[in-house]
This record gives sequence, C-alpha cells and structure tokens, in this order.
Amino acid sequence: MPAAASGHPCDGELLATANRLMEHHPRYRFEIIGGVITVAPLRVAPHARVLTRIMRPFMAAGLDDGETEVLQGIGMWLPSGPEDHVIPDLAIVDADLDEHLAENNCYDPAVFRLVVEVTSSDYNNDLRNKVAAYVEAKIPVYVIVDRKHGRVHVLTEPVGGSYDSHQVYAPGQTVTLPDSIGAPATLDVAELIRAGRPKA
Repeated sequence: MPAAASGHPCDGELLATANRLMEHHPRYRFEIIGGVITVAPLRVAPHARVLTRIMRPFMAAGLDDGETEVLQGIGMWLPSGPEDHVIPDLAIVDADLDEHLAENNCYDPAVFRLVVEVTSSDYNNDLRNKVAAYVEAKIPVYVIVDRKHGRVHVLTEPVGGSYDSHQVYAPGQTVTLPDSIGAPATLDVAELIRAGRPKA
C-alpha cells in the first residue's frame, strides 16, 4: 500500500528503503521508530522459547478465541511519524483486526490490547525507543521480557508521553495482567527468564 494513504505527508523514502532491506534480508525485522530505521536481529532459540511460554497462559485464558487473538510478528502503524511502524514480537489484538489494515501490511494501533517484546542484543530499543513509541500509540499494556537483566517489565496506563505505571518483576514473582487484555492471565517470571537462557 502507498505510504500516503495514511494521511501523513511523506515521500515514502524511508519506507521504501526498509521494505527493500526486508526483501533482501527476509529473516530480519526492519522497523521505523521516530524516523529512524532499526533492525532486529535474527531470533535465536531462547528468544522463541519465551514467546512459546508466554503464549500458554494467554491461550489457557481463552484470549485466542472470541473477541481477541494472540498473534506473533504482526506490524503496527505508529502515529509518531509518517512512515513509523514496528513489528512486536507478540500481541493480543481485537478479533476484527483484518478490518483495520492501515499501511505497509501494518495495522491500526487501536486494535492492540497488549504487546510483548523479548529483548535481544539490542535490548535498549525495547526498553527505551519502543516504550516511547507504544505510549504515543496508546497501547494499554506493554510487557518486556528482559533476558539480559533477568526481569519482566509491565507498563500500563499510557498518559501523555509516558506510562503511568511501570512495574518490574523478578524471578519468584508472578505477574497478573490487567483484565483490559480480555481475560485474567498470570505470567510466571521465573519460567519466562529460564526459557530465555540457552539450554545447558
């Protein structure tokens, strides 16, 4: 889809460059945040294991049936710039997602109830740049599984330019996510952090 269809005045240069890079490197994620192209490295097995573990309580809570879906790697069009978009690792979205295709195979952020990022070598991108992007997009719940520091961040209540609540959980604790995601769901921090480490 052409970038101009979003109503943003842009020439599409960054978007065209990001799409060209993605064509030549299909296993990487190229995102535009704040007008800057970023690349997420190829996922390693521990990263993928965290996504599998985190999906289990969502599925058990029925969040992939009815009003919501649990999906990996779908694009979100951002309001922060004329070509800005991200590809969250995991998201809980409204079931009518298909009706909200915005640009460049990305969807309107209004249908995202929760996004999850699992940190890679570029962990500052998830802990800083994406926090700003997701709060501006008014994503109600942002969960970061920080593999480097061994903890889980849960950011809720986007107000103005920041999340009003930022809770950090360590192994041994559980995280009860807000009902706004569609159903009660609890995450075991130790299980997620363990899944994010290479197997001995």
